[in-house]
Amino acid sequence: MTARPKIKDIAERLGVSPATVSRALADTGLVAEPTLSRIREAASQLNYRPNVSARNLRTRRSMAVLLVVRDIGNPFYLDILKGVEAAARAAGYSVLMGNAENDPSHETEYFDMLRDGHADGMILMTGSLPPEQGFRDRLPTDLPVVVALEMIEEARFPHVQIDNVAAARQAVEHLIGLGHRRIAHISGPVPEVMSIKRRDGYRSAMREAGLSIPEGYEQRGDYLLQSARDACQRLLSLAEPPTAIFLANDEMAFGAIHELRRLGRDVPGDVSVVGFDDLYLSEAFFPPLTTVAQPRAEIGKRAMGLLLDMFAGGIAPDQPLVLPTTLKVRGTTAPPKHH
Repeated sequence: MTARPKIKDIAERLGVSPATVSRALADTGLVAEPTLSRIREAASQLNYRPNVSARNLRTRRSMAVLLVVRDIGNPFYLDILKGVEAAARAAGYSVLMGNAENDPSHETEYFDMLRDGHADGMILMTGSLPPEQGFRDRLPTDLPVVVALEMIEEARFPHVQIDNVAAARQAVEHLIGLGHRRIAHISGPVPEVMSIKRRDGYRSAMREAGLSIPEGYEQRGDYLLQSARDACQRLLSLAEPPTAIFLANDEMAFGAIHELRRLGRDVPGDVSVVGFDDLYLSEAFFPPLTTVAQPRAEIGKRAMGLLLDMFAGGIAPDQPLVLPTTLKVRGTTAPPKHH
């Protein structure tokens, strides 16, 4: 196996000092032409690649960032990862994926990795900080963390997010516009902020339309498929079951549709369903799911951009960076039968 070429190999080939080669390859501006071009050409011919480990020892940087998500099995995070990775790669960083698995102890481990220098920054997508005693007091005030999409109101980190209240309100207004009056909501895990905001949007649309929310019409889910199945059973057991359901994410919408069909209800003939996220499977689902689309790749790019600004000594913005959403009207919504 051929030995990996080193800076001294380039120096010996060209008859210059290793320091000159190092300055040229680092693009310091201290090496003039034609020596600069000769060094770059020799590096290319030798297939020289910088020794990242050695560079990291000098700069005390790992050149890696952590993307910590709730559940790595959820396809929702794929486009966000693509956005983060595109911006990271362009800046010379790699991305490590952290799977919190909804376990606070795992989140603590990832924060420890960051504090110990195994990563230079973190993009956090879990919706909360570890609840353990004294955790917040141990966090350095300048820790490079960006919260993406989720919201942690008590955290001082910069946030990239959407307007969850307005997006949810638009989804429910679509159902009201079709003629639905009995509209239920299956939320995410309350009291997390994002779940509350989407529930607030539902309540706002119902209130503005002069519609009541009967007891039992608000069901609590956890963003997972089974919780929506269970909630659907409870909704259909009500004396006046809903003709439409707005769910806080697409995975729960899939679970709801499966359960509605199992119980003999047609979607959208008997019950209309609206989700939230626009997973890539939502359009391939039958019928295609009406849902709120989030600019996930752009969220990833912007979050990584904020991290890079922090690395460069920039001041984190006080206000969240809010990106727009779009309601994708597809095949799971229709007027109620009586309309």
